[in-house]
Amino acid sequence: MIQTIAVLDFGSQYTQVIARRIRECQVYSKIYHFATPAETLRADGVTGIILSGGPGSVFAPNAPMPDKAIFELGVPVLGICYGVQLMGRILGGKVARSKHREYGLGTLAIRKKSPLLAGLPRKLRVWNSHGDRLIALPPGFAAVARTENSEFAVVQDTKRNFYGIQFHPEVSHSEHGMDIIRNYLFGICNTPKNWTTADFIKQTVAEIRAQVGKGRVLLALSGGVDSSVCAALLHKAIGKQLTCVYVDTGLMRKNETQNIEKLYAKHFKIDLRVVDAAQLFLKRLKGVNDPERKRKIIGGAFIEVFEKKVRELKTREGIEYLGQGTIYPDVIESMAIGGNPAAMIKSHHNVGGLPERMKFKLVEPLRQLFKDEVRQVGTKLGLPKEVVWRQPFPGPGLGVRVVGDITKERLDVLREADAILQDEMMDAGLYYKIWQTFCVYLPVKSVGVIGDERNYADVIALRLVDSIDAMTADWAKIPNELLQKISNRITNEVRGVSRVVLDISSKPPATIEWE
Repeated sequence: MIQTIAVLDFGSQYTQVIARRIRECQVYSKIYHFATPAETLRADGVTGIILSGGPGSVFAPNAPMPDKAIFELGVPVLGICYGVQLMGRILGGKVARSKHREYGLGTLAIRKKSPLLAGLPRKLRVWNSHGDRLIALPPGFAAVARTENSEFAVVQDTKRNFYGIQFHPEVSHSEHGMDIIRNYLFGICNTPKNWTTADFIKQTVAEIRAQVGKGRVLLALSGGVDSSVCAALLHKAIGKQLTCVYVDTGLMRKNETQNIEKLYAKHFKIDLRVVDAAQLFLKRLKGVNDPERKRKIIGGAFIEVFEKKVRELKTREGIEYLGQGTIYPDVIESMAIGGNPAAMIKSHHNVGGLPERMKFKLVEPLRQLFKDEVRQVGTKLGLPKEVVWRQPFPGPGLGVRVVGDITKERLDVLREADAILQDEMMDAGLYYKIWQTFCVYLPVKSVGVIGDERNYADVIALRLVDSIDAMTADWAKIPNELLQKISNRITNEVRGVSRVVLDISSKPPATIEWE
């Protein structure tokens, strides 16, 4: 049994980041509902438990609480932010509301030695996000470090291997945050490095063969990283038993459908069926401005079109399994399990949206993986760079990059502008070095000048971000000369655009996509 670090999710926006940082250390992590029974964790081979942060207060009437028996499992426990307040209160300490909410960067001053902080400088900058704080420690605990507003920013009970930190080491803003996580994994939990790409592929191929047998699998192929790697894994496992369907929603990038056919049908020799449904999607989206309604409409239309094609294939060709490129963040963000307090950030139409009447058995080989792990698997499987390292593209396509009402005219403007941006990023050798670069259409008219005439036209925003896993991101700094070239080309070559602006927001507080 693979040894697992359990992350109990109390609704923090950073829960996925915690799990991902652990995986970066080649240790398997899994996110659990906050109330998961201790016996379930024991049965899963958990060797360490992390209590995530959360948006709530321990004083709230329905404050999420863990099974108190987790503190009797004999494994190290690390509480982060809400997690340390919760642990402190459960084990006999006292928590109070802070007079001043501590949010953003603060200075951590280390006062005593701790295995959790081994090798760190005496002072470092850390990221805080809390309104409550510990004011009295539980029996057996000692204070290790403090911040400006918290005397007990790091606490520990080394006999029982319980640790608590008031800040967030998992976010990139915290200095030496990864060192703290490594200290917990290897210095305190003594966890081996047991999570490698080769092991995952070998295990997953065997699982697919065992599940599918001689049956046939149908996969919705978008051409993005997730569906491509999913197709490669399925093909490695079952070969010609795989059929792929590509739905042209009309919300794709310039020449997307032609490129998909060229790459997968002609180059990889995959059985690919293309469905043109652009008119249907545009009709359903007409006049819709609300982002979540857009996502639901796009998801519903996709399922409808896909289901129709699938019903046809199932009747004629006897396909009984459905493959999906669902990855771990999709699962976590889209499914609020058993009263999970996390607010839904956005919906995904590729998770949990399949009508039960289709009566397919699901095959989701990437369900355990974060985005960069998917890329590693694709590389190991021999997929070309232009597929594996293609920048992420949202399931709803350009539907979430046209702010406001979606029309064919607006989509065409966005497609042309985005094609120019990608061309220039490629020519500058930066496309594969930056996590994501794309254009956003803004429904804002702006005065410009074309020749000697005033021009009242649209605005395009450039969104260029650096990230590892899309859980946190910062805007990418590229040469001003390149920005100027991109802007000049868009305003000169794309009819209907008078102005180009640059989005310099980080995640958090902003998201990567605008909708």
